[in-house]
Parts: sequence; structure tokens; C-alpha cells
Amino acid sequence: MRRIGLGAVSALVVTVLGACGGSGSDPEGATLVGVDYPRSDTDFWNAFTQYTPGFAEELGLELKTTNSRNDVAKLATNSQSLIIEGVEGVAMAPQNTAATAPILRQLAEQKIPVVTLDTRPDTGDVYMVVRADNRAYGEKACRFLGTKLGGEGKVVMLQGDLASVNGRDRTEGFNACMKEHYPRIKVFGETTNWDGTIAAQKLQANLTENPDIKGIYMQSSSALSGSLQVLKQQGVLVGPEDERHVFVVANDGTPRELREIAEGKIDATVSQPADLYAKYALYYLRAAIEGKTFKPGGTDHDSTIVRIRDGVLEDQLSAPLVTADGGTYDGEPSLRSDDKSLWGNNLD
Repeated sequence: MRRIGLGAVSALVVTVLGACGGSGSDPEGATLVGVDYPRSDTDFWNAFTQYTPGFAEELGLELKTTNSRNDVAKLATNSQSLIIEGVEGVAMAPQNTAATAPILRQLAEQKIPVVTLDTRPDTGDVYMVVRADNRAYGEKACRFLGTKLGGEGKVVMLQGDLASVNGRDRTEGFNACMKEHYPRIKVFGETTNWDGTIAAQKLQANLTENPDIKGIYMQSSSALSGSLQVLKQQGVLVGPEDERHVFVVANDGTPRELREIAEGKIDATVSQPADLYAKYALYYLRAAIEGKTFKPGGTDHDSTIVRIRDGVLEDQLSAPLVTADGGTYDGEPSLRSDDKSLWGNNLD
């Protein structure tokens, strides 16, 4: 294994590398890689954390893990720590995609390849982005709600963080679809910073001012608990057969979301593939270390690699709409919430 070049890393890094020998592999030959978990306060990211060690073992990778807790400054510190540890590559999911360029430059200076998963940096190069088409998330939610509302009415969109490419993409996809296909539906967009408490507060305010709201699109499962509590307080957390029902589309496909669909508390979700994010982030990290290259086009795992810009390829994995009946909504197919192919139905 190559040793990490010291470059512009601090004297402290030099000292620690000298002490540990700068090795990029363990005594048994497993390749040492770093994975930064972006947060541990949602079911989705906790699931990703559970999947990662198993796929690392399958690929012959030894893990050094950190957790940046949705803080870009913490991510920068964690990246420095992983350099000190002598990792051969890093997988990360920066939640603030506008502020990661310095971190990527630091890793590039050490010739450490980076794979980002779930998010794509706004600037800077990475070896591969492992993600799904987040604009399509918004469009799928739009198609479902547009059909259920009969093309007219009011909906609230509980956005994520617009400093994140995911928040922007989901918002743009939803709004563009509504404007084109359901112009008689009024959308109230509310930014939440992926925070469930903020989401609940803003949903409460919207329902108080507009009690005739009949649809909710929450861009993250982090908004689920608080939003359902608000609906219960408003007396509208009722089954879909009741005229008071407010149609809810979530996002992530966690086990809880699938149960809530089956119980009629929410109506749909988009299953963001936590298992495949873990698998293919590590797959591409190993490929980077081995010097492999990829081109835009179809893959052998039912996804498509697209060129985002020079220096950035993105493997867009499948993320299906999930509903109670597995029906098709204005041309958008869905899977039933009890479908065994969904990761949320297979998590131990």
C-alpha cells in the first residue's frame, strides 16, 4: 500500500503518522478506509450505519469511522483525523454541500480519493457520487399528491435545508411538477433544516392559517413524528377513508414509514436506498483505490451513471415510490409498503 503524502498537513499529522508508520492496511491486509457518518438522529442514517460494516467486510475493507453531526466544521476536523489514521480513501455524506470544497482539497492534496453518498458537493471533485435522482423524489411526491387531491387544493412542503443539494433538488422537482401538471394546487414551502421540531412548528402554523390543507410532502423522515403529532392535535390524523384525512408523502422508506403506510397514518414515501448507499459507496471507494475508472451509462446494478460536471460522476440508484396499494399515480408506478425488496422491510 502507498503511504499518504504529508503535503500541507500540519506538523502534528507528521508526528502521528511517524508514530503509526503511515500504514494504509491492517496486518491481515484489509485496506483501511474512512467513513464519516453525517448524523445519528434519524432512522435513515442509523440504518445506513448498521449496513456499512457488513459491506466493508465483504469488500475486504477495514473501517475507521467518524460522525460529523450535521456540522461542516466537525466534518473538516474528522477528515483531518482520518488523514492522521492513514486511510486510503474516504466516504462521506456532507449535509451542507455548499461548504465542502476546502475539505475535498485537503484530501486531494494527500491523494486520498473521496466518494460522497446521498449528497453531491456544489464545487470540487470527487471520485464518484452515490445518490438517487432527488429531483425525481419531489416529482414522485407531486404525482401522488396531485392524483389524490384531484388536481386542486393546498399542500405544505416541509423542505430540508436549501444549503443542501438534496433540499434544493427535492424542492425544485416538486415545484416544477406542480406548476406544470397541477397548477390549481397551491404549495406552501417551508424550510426546516432537516429538523423535526422546526417542521412540526411550521406545519402547525400552516394548518392554523389554512385548515383546508389536504396534502403534506415531508422531504425527510426526520419530520415524521412531529408532523403526525400535529395532525393528531388538529383532529385530522384519520384513515384515508375519512374526508378529514390529510394525505402525507414522506421520504426515506424507513421501517416506521412503511408501518405507518400500512396503518393508514401516512399514504406514501420515497424509498431512499440506505442499504445501497452503504454498499456502493464502499464499492466505489475500493475501485478508486485500485485505480479503476467509470464512464456515464448503465450499470450492472440497475442504475445509471451520469456526468454532473467535469470531474464528477454520479451513480443514480433506484428509489421507488411506495404506497399502500402499489398502484400507479399519474404515470408513476409504486411498490406496496410490504414489498420484500424494500430495505425498510429487511432491516434487523
